[in-house]
Parts: sequence; structure tokens; C-alpha cells
Amino acid sequence: MRKLTYLAALLVALVATGYAVADGIGGAKSANAVAGTFTATGSSTSSRTCTTTDGKTVVVTNGKYTGAAAGDPDLTGAITLSARSVINTTDEVGVVSGSLKIAQTSGGNTSANYTAVYDNGSIAGLANGRAHQPSANLVANLSATFAAASGFTSGKLGGGTSGGSAVEVGGTSCKPSGTTHETSQAHGTISALSTDSITVAGLTCAIPSAQSADVNSKYKTGDTVQIRCSLTSGVNTLTAIGGKNMKNAGNAQKDTAKAGVRKSHHR
Repeated sequence: MRKLTYLAALLVALVATGYAVADGIGGAKSANAVAGTFTATGSSTSSRTCTTTDGKTVVVTNGKYTGAAAGDPDLTGAITLSARSVINTTDEVGVVSGSLKIAQTSGGNTSANYTAVYDNGSIAGLANGRAHQPSANLVANLSATFAAASGFTSGKLGGGTSGGSAVEVGGTSCKPSGTTHETSQAHGTISALSTDSITVAGLTCAIPSAQSADVNSKYKTGDTVQIRCSLTSGVNTLTAIGGKNMKNAGNAQKDTAKAGVRKSHHR
């Protein structure tokens, strides 16, 4: 058993050879074994990283993944999964949880919430929800190969679902990973200006694409300005620009706001 120190809660998930069962839950009259497979790729994801007090790197990702499911009728159709993954990338263990929906051509969709243990690229857990048939509940062991950035492959709902590991999710703190902040500024004449960069008093900064049209419409080579830039992913990037009367970075930012030039904030 490995430890993932991030959340103030305890999760122990033990999954053996898997089945998915529909209908016979909560006092219904029958129980039917069903099974399906699925694959889903990331359509939108966002991640943040922090470091625990014991030096582990934790990556938290929220994502939406879409693909196709096949198998028993209730488990066949276009599948959409939302997932929140909390993964200790130092030890390659963590937790993946969220919801899934399998679109049906008639009747209601099959939908379920799930929680799974992540261990070295694979997940195994339990999904609980409703099949598309009226009054049919669904409880299914779930397994897949998982990567937060790309999605789910070799997914199974029942049908010999792969067994899983167990992790402890503890209460030690996890601080955002530090980023070196490096800024520079210059006041003088614009000696070069293009759609992607600006040079003032020997300082050259990249212009973010979202600001390029605005900057180029308001300034031209020969204008006297003050610029502020910040090192972002190794690239000196423009964060503020002001007119010739700017005397410091603070005034430059005020003038930028008046000019309608959108500032970018980088960590």
C-alpha cells in the first residue's frame, strides 16, 4: 500500500475481478450481469501542481474526455467522462473520480459516478448509477489505462475488470510549486515592433497573441513608451505598455488600462 498525501480524507479502494450488474439493486426483482469496454480522449483539461511537505509532487487535473463504449446495449454508445485526478507523480499513485455518461439512441442515457485508484498508469474502482432502461440501477467495477492529459484506454465496465491497488489519502499540506518571478522594464523609443515582439531601449519582449492587434494599433516605431515584461516559460513576455508620459511601472499599468490593452499575469 502506498501513500498519497494531499487531501484531508481517507480512501481505501479494493477491487477484485469485476462485474457490472443492472436491475437487481435495492429490492428489484432481477439482477443481470452486463459488460462493456470504452476508450475516451481528452477534449479539455486543466492542471495545477503542488509539492507536499515531504517533497512529493502532486498534479491535480480536471478534464473532460469523450469517446466510444461498446458491449451490452446499456453500455454501448458515445461516452463522455468528467474526471478529477489527484496524482502523486513522484510515486505514481493517486485517485481519479468523476462521472460518466453513455448516450443511448432511445430511452434515457446510462450515467454513473465513479471513484478509482490510480497506480502507475492504470485505474481500478467502482461506478454506481443508472442504466438507460427505466428503474434500472447500475453498479460496475471499472478499470482502464489512464493519463490525465490524453485520457482513458482499454477501459472496462465489468467483464473481467482488472483488479486495483489501495492508497491512503492523508492530511499533510501541499503547496503550489514555486515559480521564479523575473521582471524587466524599459523606457524609451520603440526601435522595433512586429505582431509578435517589441523592442524598447534595447529590451525585446514577446507580445502575447491576444494583445498583438491592440498594441500594434496603438503604437508604432518611434513612439516613446514604457514597457514591463515578465519571464514566462523562458520567454521575456510583455505584460504592460504605457505612453511617453509614463514615469514608472505603476503609471504604465494605469495607462495600459486606459488604453484598453489587456494585461497578462504570469506566475
